[in-house]
Amino acid sequence: MTEPVAGTTESVPEAVAPEERDPRVVRRPLGFAGLAIALLFVCLSFTPSLLPRAWVVQGAISGLTAAIGYGLGAGAGSLIAKIARWEPAPRIRKIGWRVLIVGGAVAFVLFDWLGAVWQRDLRRQMGLHAHLARDGVLILVVTVLVFALVLLVARSIRLGTRKINHVLARFVPKPVAYVGAVVVTVFILVGFVQGFLLKALINVANETAHLANGGTSEGITQPRTANLSGAPQSYVPWHTLGVKGRDFVGQANTAEEITKFTGRPAKEPVRVYVGLESADTSEEQADLAVRELERTGAFEREVLVIVGTTGSGWIGEVVPDSLEHMYGGDSAVVAVQYSYLPSWISFLVDKTKATSASEDLVTAIHERWSKLPADDRPKLALFGESLGSYGTETAFDELTNLTSRTDGALLVGPPFDNPIWKQVTSGRDSGSPVWRPVVENGRTVRFSQDPKELRALGAEWGFPRVVYLQNASDPITWWDPTLIVRSPDWLDDPRGSDVSRHMQWYPFISFWQVTADLAFSTSVPDGHGHSFGTNIVDGWAALLEPKGWTDQDTARLKEHLEGRTTG
Repeated sequence: MTEPVAGTTESVPEAVAPEERDPRVVRRPLGFAGLAIALLFVCLSFTPSLLPRAWVVQGAISGLTAAIGYGLGAGAGSLIAKIARWEPAPRIRKIGWRVLIVGGAVAFVLFDWLGAVWQRDLRRQMGLHAHLARDGVLILVVTVLVFALVLLVARSIRLGTRKINHVLARFVPKPVAYVGAVVVTVFILVGFVQGFLLKALINVANETAHLANGGTSEGITQPRTANLSGAPQSYVPWHTLGVKGRDFVGQANTAEEITKFTGRPAKEPVRVYVGLESADTSEEQADLAVRELERTGAFEREVLVIVGTTGSGWIGEVVPDSLEHMYGGDSAVVAVQYSYLPSWISFLVDKTKATSASEDLVTAIHERWSKLPADDRPKLALFGESLGSYGTETAFDELTNLTSRTDGALLVGPPFDNPIWKQVTSGRDSGSPVWRPVVENGRTVRFSQDPKELRALGAEWGFPRVVYLQNASDPITWWDPTLIVRSPDWLDDPRGSDVSRHMQWYPFISFWQVTADLAFSTSVPDGHGHSFGTNIVDGWAALLEPKGWTDQDTARLKEHLEGRTTG
């Protein structure tokens, strides 16, 4: 429609929104407000997060956050323009664009330089060399490519929504058509992501992991010792253990190796592992594990540890190694495999399996263990690292249930969603930081990044105990969806010793920075990120206090295990 111009018979077009005037939304030029906020987000993305990052990761984060900033800026600019009904004069717009281009270039160079300084500082904090391969031009290229890709996808979705709206508007009122278009678009996107893209990725990962699970690591052979699962005498066939189970039993210490370290006669340790293919259900796996524990005489040992595995069934070798050396082989360690997917995929799709596997195993073992005389049964302890700690915690309703049914737990690198971890952290004593909480003055639960901290409280520490090894710079622990809109407690003062003083929280940006940190959480020295190494030895010593064991023994065992790893 047109309307006459006052005093003439000419007509001019009625005001039409740019996107309606040009349906090719994908090729619309970039807006000033959107680019201004995108530039701000790019600059802030150079600020440090929990872990050092490479230039390509920096470019990806900058591009992604730039796209988010552009969307927020464009939306805000459009809303303000509609409310104010004002547009700047052409001359003002021209000056504004020049300032944005020149200022943006200067800001990018400045923050790229600052980012390099911050990254070097963070690397020094973590004991890494300060040399940093970095190229601002390459960062800019990656930033632009990622920004363009995200923007293309977003505009394509917007264009599709408008076309659906245009079709529906022929049959229903415009408001109804608009809502219907949005609903249809969301339905299509969710269906594509969940029903096709995510499902396809999980299927590929599942097939790949399944093939890997059937292999055997180099140097690993079937054990002949009756105390190990997979041996000829075992109820658990060697071929059903999976690659991680075969690693676990195939690397067991011999009595001779333990004696060489302790200088005293040792027993052959017990290691029991039930693979995903060893039984049809988690209940049957648990029953098989108990039968295997009985066969190996595990209930006659001094200590029996139930281990919650990670998604792939992995158990760090330092976990059983520590116990076997501390107790002269008079130990038993048991675990079941509930998945062969990598932990991050298992966390998304197999969390319920982790819970049910742990519940069934703990219940079956506790039922058998509790029937033994209290003065003639092994200590019953729990261990879980990363996703394994999640499964371990979910086997109990709350902390008191855990401590009333076991002799304690060593939980390492807990994810943010662990139920007991959340319970004790939220109930910490006033004044203690979330990254190193003090709970009831350390009466039952204690947290540590530096092993010395476990006894630093000086308060009486009774049994049973719960020990958390938790690094202040661990993204596995601190990643949380609420980072998008809320500043985390772990950035409050005082901060952890390896958290950069330059790190600040910014909406949307900090979330993606910490998300990127997840992929490199174990690429830093022990005691930082998600790397714990031989600090697990300190955890066992504090949790169980083996008879006659000293701090000097702990230091010597750590050195021994580190030498075996590097050697």
